[in-house]
Amino acid sequence: MPTDTPERRTVLPGRGRHGGDVPPPAGEDAPCPPPGSAVERPGGAPETAGGMSRAVGIIASTSVCQAALMVGLGLLVTGPAARVWPLTSEDEVTDALERARTGTLDTVSLVVSEAGNTITVVLGTLLSCLVLLVVPRLPRWRDALFLAVAVSLQSLVFLVITEAVDRTRPDVERLDASPPTSSYTSGHTGAATALYAGLAVLVLHRTKGPWRRPVAALLLLLPLLVGVARAYRGMHHPTDIAGGLLNGGLSLLIVGRALLAGPHVPSGAPAGTAGRRTPAPRKPEEDAPGRTTVVFNPTVTDEAARAGLRRVLEEHGRHGADFVPTTADDPGQGQTARAVREGASLVVVCGGDGTVRAAAEALADTGVALAVVPCGTGNLLARNLGLPVKPAQALAVALRGAPHRIDLGRIEGDGMAPAHFTVMSGAGLDAAMLESTSDRAKAMLGWPAYAMAGLRELRAPRMRLTVRIDGARPLRRTARMVLVANTGKVQGGAALVPEARPDDGLLDLMILDPRGPAGWLGAVAALVRRRPVGHSGRAGGPRPVEYFTFRHADIRFETPQQRELDGDLVIPGRRLTAEVRPGALTVLMPELGE
Repeated sequence: MPTDTPERRTVLPGRGRHGGDVPPPAGEDAPCPPPGSAVERPGGAPETAGGMSRAVGIIASTSVCQAALMVGLGLLVTGPAARVWPLTSEDEVTDALERARTGTLDTVSLVVSEAGNTITVVLGTLLSCLVLLVVPRLPRWRDALFLAVAVSLQSLVFLVITEAVDRTRPDVERLDASPPTSSYTSGHTGAATALYAGLAVLVLHRTKGPWRRPVAALLLLLPLLVGVARAYRGMHHPTDIAGGLLNGGLSLLIVGRALLAGPHVPSGAPAGTAGRRTPAPRKPEEDAPGRTTVVFNPTVTDEAARAGLRRVLEEHGRHGADFVPTTADDPGQGQTARAVREGASLVVVCGGDGTVRAAAEALADTGVALAVVPCGTGNLLARNLGLPVKPAQALAVALRGAPHRIDLGRIEGDGMAPAHFTVMSGAGLDAAMLESTSDRAKAMLGWPAYAMAGLRELRAPRMRLTVRIDGARPLRRTARMVLVANTGKVQGGAALVPEARPDDGLLDLMILDPRGPAGWLGAVAALVRRRPVGHSGRAGGPRPVEYFTFRHADIRFETPQQRELDGDLVIPGRRLTAEVRPGALTVLMPELGE
């Protein structure tokens, strides 16, 4: 089925689909172009360059909203709200703090206040970024960029605020020289929030051990102490402190969503899943003692391609790799399981999404790392992981990356044995497109062949179905297509299920049911704008496109429906039961700078 990664969108019949890659029928997948002998570092590859451009666009556009919000609050605080409680009692708070001053508290407050000083924050940011780039065996470019951009964004917004909002400092004796800026907001507090709370985020999501929570708690406490110290020293009103905390927090949220949560796989995971990412990525050269097995689909990986992959492995210290072909009877699961039994520390899979899914079945919960080399028609998992589409480049980027744990979906139904999927599973239009796309069309056109087949299936009758999500009351719907997604994007970068993320411990369900030309136009417009037509919770009436998140879902159809699993057709049936397997698969993923 078609897909590329984690927002919620609508699927169109004409979207690209990936096909299965079981070896037997020659031409099942379009052959990979033989890789060149020289492997380019794909820092400027379209996939990652586009992802960085989107991140920059998100930060730029959202920071304008952040500045507007902060300025609006400042004008409210200095205008109409100034005569409303609790702002009318702010002078009493600053007067009380002045009366409570002692020599000891003056000294302590000076030390704490200096933690938010411009020079301290700049030096602290530079030192933290240097540590992130030098100390780990593989530089943490994404984390360093997150910290540096968050602190910088907070400072830029602070400058805009002080130019737009004029507020005098408290009418008390000030213990520090008053800088020529507005009292709103507290720059010390905002900068401390961006730096120390940003470090707390990295500690929580990038480290393990019993000490990480106490350390993160201390880091989060520091901006609050800086704010109290600034108020104690007569430099700010309480609302100025609150504004600084908000400005720093919004900067972290915006930059974190853009850099840590995309464009590949987000690092922020819900409660209970934060430990998925391997905290200390290692260079593949240092993993060399383990065996490397390359499982490849011979119908899409010729000798030249295998030679190119072998060169890349040798360059990264993976000597003497075993190359094992898939067969018509075993598309990859048996070969992978045997490699794990024989002590492989890395399994490289060269094929389409069907080959990757078969290998994932054997690698689930083993901890053995998977390197995905896209050689099929859709290559959706590779796209969702942010890998280049050229095989040799994809392998080089993966080997320079780090191991991350992602979720698997587990699905079963009448007439089909329980199986895992890495990308998507579904029924209806999705499966019909796969069935009506010929091997010849795929060989000639690649994934656009699925779009053409989809147009022929638009007149297919609607399905009637009942969905029970996480034990809630059943929902009754009609639909053209039902998708259970672990990742969200399809070919061309379209976000079919925009909020699906492969490391969030959840699966996403999309129910597509546009009615008439207006419904299809709305779905198309939503996909082009990268905005969902509609979200739905546990209740509510049907919509053209609905999305649900879940851990366990049971879908029952009124009549037998065509079904597919990561682009492979399975026997038609009337039931699909899906559940998430959090962090079950370890994959090598590129860092942000790749």
